[in-house]
Amino acid sequence: MSSPKFEEFLNKVTSKVKSKEAHNRIKKELTNHLQELSQSFQKRESSKEKAEEKAIQEMGNPYAIGENLNQIHKPKMDWILIVLFVILAGVGFLPLVGGIPELSLSSTYFIGRQVIWSILAVLVLIGFLFFDYRKLKNLWMYFYASGLLIHLYLYFFGYITNGVNKWISLPGVMVDGTMISLFLFFLAWAGIFSKNNEFNSWKKQGLLFFLFWTPIFLYMMVPNFMFCIIYFFCIIGMFAFAQVQKKLALKLVGTNAVAGLIFLLAIIITSRESYFFTRLSAFINPNADPNGAGYMYITVRDILSQAGWFGNGLYNDLNFQLLPEAHTDFVFPYLVYSLGWAFGIALSLILLLFISRISKNAFKTKDLYGRLIVIAGAALFSVPTIWNILMGFGLVPIMGVSLPFISYGGSMLLFYTAFLGLILNVYRRKDIVEPTVAVV
Repeated sequence: MSSPKFEEFLNKVTSKVKSKEAHNRIKKELTNHLQELSQSFQKRESSKEKAEEKAIQEMGNPYAIGENLNQIHKPKMDWILIVLFVILAGVGFLPLVGGIPELSLSSTYFIGRQVIWSILAVLVLIGFLFFDYRKLKNLWMYFYASGLLIHLYLYFFGYITNGVNKWISLPGVMVDGTMISLFLFFLAWAGIFSKNNEFNSWKKQGLLFFLFWTPIFLYMMVPNFMFCIIYFFCIIGMFAFAQVQKKLALKLVGTNAVAGLIFLLAIIITSRESYFFTRLSAFINPNADPNGAGYMYITVRDILSQAGWFGNGLYNDLNFQLLPEAHTDFVFPYLVYSLGWAFGIALSLILLLFISRISKNAFKTKDLYGRLIVIAGAALFSVPTIWNILMGFGLVPIMGVSLPFISYGGSMLLFYTAFLGLILNVYRRKDIVEPTVAVV
């Protein structure tokens, strides 16, 4: 227990620190220093009272220490990440300049809606930026259960678009229910992994197995294969940095690897004639069905070959019949065709910088829960970005996947900004939170 003299000294120090959340951490650290100094002086035959006075004198002026600590523990904003977000959100308006032919509405209509979504996105980002994210840590069961309930709602009441049952109808707007469930599952898994060493009994490990595979089955049922891939890589990414005990990690990896192989074999055996395999065959050999499943691969390749370094302009002759979904899933080849390869390379570099920045931020916090949230965010932005761009080049199978912040769509924009808000929240508190990451 700290002595009254130490308490008085610590109160003077913390009176200069504006962040009240950092007071406990500062007091704990300084108390340790003071006690070490006091014990050192007591060994030199000083009385306890004199040793405490000498320890305080050794520490120096409490107000000067407090002012220095105030600078260190001041909440910080990652302005570079925010600037990159603004640039990417701005690029999202470019595909709307010429309008969306398949919907027969003016470009003004879509730009106006995108402005509204962008304003809402900024409000969402602010909302997720300023509360204490650590309060979410113990709510993982509620997040997971809410994700399951959303899928239950979609099964009975959801709206189907392009063969995917993912829309929830709200007054005046349709919301992507699968995107909300994905967000909730990520929050749940960050909470689970922050305490996964507690899952040491076989019953709890069985529960982890169930929790991991259930969302994959649900996204397969919708069906939304891309979300299965995003979910899988995000959870694997979090698991890799969750500091799971080696023995437990080997058990979990072994069990789930066997289950995954059985799952893949079951898909291959039971779905040979399915729509999924037809598209996969088209990806391997698009020329085998040039007017059917292979059409988009051939079309995108032709469009990119006509782009040139500086493109054909945003008001070009590329129409819906030639490239459908040019404002959403195929926004990258559309922008390259319109603005050229120079723009495409610059955009790819900005996206790479954005993801790289998030990845680096993950290791700047010493709070395990916050670190897992940021790692999930890095994977969340990486997987769809890389897949969308490679899909534009015909290097991966074509799936319904948007380019973060650039593809048109309100639900997607709100989803990504909500997660960006959480990432910025973790960064903002990185010098305030107490360390929970084990030192290796």
